Amino acid sequence: MRAWLELVRAPAALSVPGDTLAGAAAAGRAARPGLAAASVLLYWAGMALNDWSDRDLDAVERPERPIPSGRISPAGALGVAAALTGAGVAAAGIFGGRRGLAIAGLLAGSVWAYDLKLKHTPAGPAAMAACRVFDVLLGAGPDTRAAAPMALAVGAHTYGITLLGTAEVDGADPSTIVGAMAATGVTAALAAVACLGGKSGGKSGGGAAGRLGAAGLIAGYLATAGRAQVALCTDPDPQHVRQAVRMSILGLIPLQAASVAGRGRLAQAAALLAGLPAGRWLSAKVATS
Repeated sequence: MRAWLELVRAPAALSVPGDTLAGAAAAGRAARPGLAAASVLLYWAGMALNDWSDRDLDAVERPERPIPSGRISPAGALGVAAALTGAGVAAAGIFGGRRGLAIAGLLAGSVWAYDLKLKHTPAGPAAMAACRVFDVLLGAGPDTRAAAPMALAVGAHTYGITLLGTAEVDGADPSTIVGAMAATGVTAALAAVACLGGKSGGKSGGGAAGRLGAAGLIAGYLATAGRAQVALCTDPDPQHVRQAVRMSILGLIPLQAASVAGRGRLAQAAALLAGLPAGRWLSAKVATS
């Protein structure tokens, strides 16, 4: 069982449900747990497909991973990726109707394009960012325009994570570190626009308490993701890069919670934040990158 958990990067899935919650909040729409489940299934599919696609490279660079270590067969990993993709798209159709099905189809297509073709190209970080943009929009329903700033914030953050991920084996050079830090700064700015604006989805924001909570959570996002990236300026070796990637993945949780809190949904924001300690503990036990 541990090998399958490693294959799909199970702990990192704690950073996924908040995408659809953030999209729903930005659009002034009730959250749909079924859509959050669909996005988790598609995330796990992408992780399994990633390892299938990289199996030959991992045999040299990361032989401890499930496929090169022989704990999971390539055919098994590909089969799981396909099954999870189908289940995720189907769930999105069931809980999100035709629009949910269409956006999940775009999300699944982006995931497969990234893993099979774009990952090792200059377009890789942008392709991965697009996956998370679609994930936020999956929760927004018809009002994708209202959710666009938050979707772009999550996309910018994902761009930075993916950029750092290219340096996990050899360490980060200054341009990679600067690029990741710039993405984090852009993310915080976009999140401020999304969370602290007065209107969303035709409804008022979350009032003073919601805005104050959102501002605090954006600061928490910068502390979680930004601090680990800044530390790379003095020690950019692979171990610290992987740590920065792990912290950046978990940094999505306060970012998503900010979007939810900014619309007055403080209980949902608290529920998202409750997953942060668990994510940190689990990421120390099972690889998230």
